This record gives sequence, C-alpha cells and structure tokens, in this order.
Amino acid sequence: MFGMRKAWERELSAAVDELVAADTLAFGGVGIAGTLLPVTEAYHRVEAALSDHPEEVRRQLDRVLADGTPAGRAYAATLLERVDPEAARAAWTSLRDDPSEFTTFVGCVMDRETLGTYASRRLAAA
Repeated sequence: MFGMRKAWERELSAAVDELVAADTLAFGGVGIAGTLLPVTEAYHRVEAALSDHPEEVRRQLDRVLADGTPAGRAYAATLLERVDPEAARAAWTSLRDDPSEFTTFVGCVMDRETLGTYASRRLAAA
C-alpha cells in the first residue's frame, strides 16, 4: 500500500518541496503583470491544505523550518501562525539572528533582506 499515496499528499509534498528550495518570498503577484511565482502558488497550496489536513501540514512545516532556504523558513513560520501561534513565535524567535539573505517582492518592488531582520519585524507585528 505504500505506493498508494493520495493525490492531496503528493500535491502537498510537491508544494512543500518548492518551499524548501524557495529563493524568493512573495505572497502576492509580482511585477507589472502581477504574475504569481511558482513558489507563491506553492505557498497558497500548502495554506489551502491547512484546513483539511492540519496535522500533516504541521509536520511538513517542521521539515521546511529544518531544511529550508531562508525564504522557505520564512514561508513556513508564516504558515505556522495559522495553525500554532506559539510555535510560530518560537520559530520567528529562533530565526531572529539569522544573517542569511533572501529576495522579497511586494508588487513591483524587489528587495533583499536578512531572515533575522524579517523575523524581528514579524515578532514586533505579532
């Protein structure tokens, strides 16, 4: 039965793999055309799975926090805010001193930011 993973599990797993490898943090469309990056679509797929499969998503988010790129870890901590605010706060706190950089997009504006700075802002906003 091992090979018989359900479609949602495969889809979630693929979306999570995309987050693990993310190099850009963008929650909406980017550029003039407002194009959704593949990683943003992956983020939305994981977010959509939260309501139906919270335990599985929670497990996968731990994997992203452990193995993900800086942008991937930022996506994971953001998603954790939905399921487990305590865990999200702990995640942001642990990322606060992380000097690694990633690219952020807000609309047409592209920027570089360290994970630590981003985490500190999220904690301040919480």
